[in-house]
Amino acid sequence: MARVVVDNVSKRYGGLQVLHNLNVEIEDGKFVVLVGPSGCGKSTLLRMIAGLESISDGEMSIDGRVVNDLAPRERDIAMVFQNYALYPHMTVAENMSFALRLMRSDKGEISKRIDHASGILALGPYLARKPAALSGGQRQRVAMGRAIVRDPKVFLFDEPLSNLDAKLRVQMRSEIRGLHDRLKTTTIYVTHDQTEAMTMADQIVVLNQGRIEQIGTPLELYRSPANLFVAGFIGSPAMNLITGRHAETAGATTLGIRPEHIQLASDNNGITGQVVFAEHLGSDTFLSVDVADAGRLIVRGGGDLMVSAGDQVSLVFPAERLHRFDGSGNAIR
Repeated sequence: MARVVVDNVSKRYGGLQVLHNLNVEIEDGKFVVLVGPSGCGKSTLLRMIAGLESISDGEMSIDGRVVNDLAPRERDIAMVFQNYALYPHMTVAENMSFALRLMRSDKGEISKRIDHASGILALGPYLARKPAALSGGQRQRVAMGRAIVRDPKVFLFDEPLSNLDAKLRVQMRSEIRGLHDRLKTTTIYVTHDQTEAMTMADQIVVLNQGRIEQIGTPLELYRSPANLFVAGFIGSPAMNLITGRHAETAGATTLGIRPEHIQLASDNNGITGQVVFAEHLGSDTFLSVDVADAGRLIVRGGGDLMVSAGDQVSLVFPAERLHRFDGSGNAIR
């Protein structure tokens, strides 16, 4: 296990700066997710930690050792890619052991590590097969097994579930998190999917346009977003945001409330709106409601909510559930 420190790190390609003075401390044994929209710089940061991209400014350290000028093989990390990167002509066992064989490790030790990793990942019956004979989920397990056998100080995952269907992604999320809980290896995981981030992470780093917007636990980001970007990015469906002006100061302000925190009133004591669309999903019902002076709001209710498009509904906004943001987009505590 190892502590990873990103100290005032920047990245430039010529005159274009894509990462701006990032500071992150990843504690020993933690599962940290880098999340943000496409192009925010999360994969670039991961590749810099791996040594696949150079560092323009700042300092990167792993387990107390500065790694700015170290090659990837010298950093004691293992990376799992989106496309698995398996050798098609090799068996599962050969793929898993490839790096160890390059290092001329002892054959007995290689066999022991393959047995250990294949046992954890339920790959024992497939060791003699080649990747073409495996499902997408099995190929991803092989890529993970190849990382495990190296026994690295840090695991790096770069959007490893993007190529899987929705059902398999849910399964693999729990498998990767379960793997981390067993091995306790420091893990840095990149995704654009905030649901993956919320369900897997000990800590989340939210990036946007090459800058860190907020770092915190999933619940901290959900309950106390630092700014409008985090408020709109974390949570599914996204937080409702209503812009206006403060009654006393006349300053620009934004109110936010999550769809699940808006209540439907039966006594018409709330704010009236018209249902534009009702989406019934079994356990949940999502309503799109047009409200005068507030625009279209998303309301999340129970699966037994009997409301249809065209209905008038009365909405209540509990004061303790409201979030306020100033004219710069920063949260007002």
